[in-house]
Amino acid sequence: MTATNKMDINKIREDYPILQRQIEGRPLIYLDNAATSQTPRPVVEAIDQMYYHYKANVHRGVHTLSQEATDLVELTREKVRAFINADSIEEVIFTRGTTEGINLVASSFGQMLENSDEIIVTVMEHHSNIVPWQLIGQRKRVTLRVVPIDDSGQVDMQAFEDLFTDNTRFVALAHVSNVLGTVNPVKEMIAIAHSHGVPVLIDGAQAAPHVAVDVKDLDCDFYAFSSHKMYGPAGVGILYGKRYWLDKMPPYQGGGEMIGQVSFDHTTFAELPFKFEAGTPDFVDIAAFGAAIDYIQQLGIDNIAAHEHELLQAAIEGLSSIEDIRLFGTAPGKSGVVSFLVGDISSYDMGLLLDKLGVAVRTGHHCAQPLMAHYGVQGMVRASFAVYNTLEEVAAFVAATRRVAQMLR
Repeated sequence: MTATNKMDINKIREDYPILQRQIEGRPLIYLDNAATSQTPRPVVEAIDQMYYHYKANVHRGVHTLSQEATDLVELTREKVRAFINADSIEEVIFTRGTTEGINLVASSFGQMLENSDEIIVTVMEHHSNIVPWQLIGQRKRVTLRVVPIDDSGQVDMQAFEDLFTDNTRFVALAHVSNVLGTVNPVKEMIAIAHSHGVPVLIDGAQAAPHVAVDVKDLDCDFYAFSSHKMYGPAGVGILYGKRYWLDKMPPYQGGGEMIGQVSFDHTTFAELPFKFEAGTPDFVDIAAFGAAIDYIQQLGIDNIAAHEHELLQAAIEGLSSIEDIRLFGTAPGKSGVVSFLVGDISSYDMGLLLDKLGVAVRTGHHCAQPLMAHYGVQGMVRASFAVYNTLEEVAAFVAATRRVAQMLR
């Protein structure tokens, strides 16, 4: 049974009024889901409910509204724990997104690093999993060591193993490349790192919306992802961390909520997870993120993955028939992202004209300039899929790409 038989995609699309829009007089085909997904009615309604009926600062009040808002926030924390199969809610920290989660670990764990220590990353990392480590490196003279990839977009596992030295202290890896769609063998890479006694952070921004994530099975030490790529509101993210490391790490920020006792002589810190959640959280959107998790669970993450794979295969097959096209990221088992260039047409020009035909794609370096340098290009066109996209949209996207290529060739 195909994914489309398990899910009524047309019915699902009714949850997204934005998909009824027209761009330049043509139906919108939204294929920029790796940047941000659209938000369904149940999640928007959850936001409305919070503002209209439950808005009060959380964790700090004895009055009814504060208690109710707190309960909704903590309910989301439990939903996240179950979604990623963490051991406890104390290991689930609310952030503003994947970027803040990685910066939290880099800043906090980074305080325990010493000069000459080394951190391993891959060439396909998003800038958010490069720059935070460089900032720590500038303060501590820590060195980044980079795992190369082959032209299909797969990491060189032998090179990865060979990078470990007595000075290796941390590994930071993308679960799924935001450009290539490559699904990295992170479980195997984590096991290799742990054999050297080295903890691992996984950037899960492009994985959590599309594949089942089990942090206990992966045995990762940290895992970061974002609500806005998971049909949820913007401004909310999750950092999972093993309790062992979270207990050892100093707070990332100081302020209200993260303290135990404060005097001008000494401050003690709150228990996990609040130790890392300074200030008033985005409690409205956190509660709504719980509704987004419910939405994904009701559809079934495996159903979503199967549907997106069907879309990806159709897109690859269709695009491959276009003269002078270059597809980037051809690793087997890749996620629902296809990046390409046609001849010497710039990604910007292609994206601009596709927009005139109603197709929304992403263009440029995709916050992955080292990866662009690996392929010797300035940028690429990227189409990325979500549960509400259809095979008919993929066919229209391919036809539009062919038309633009003929126009600009």
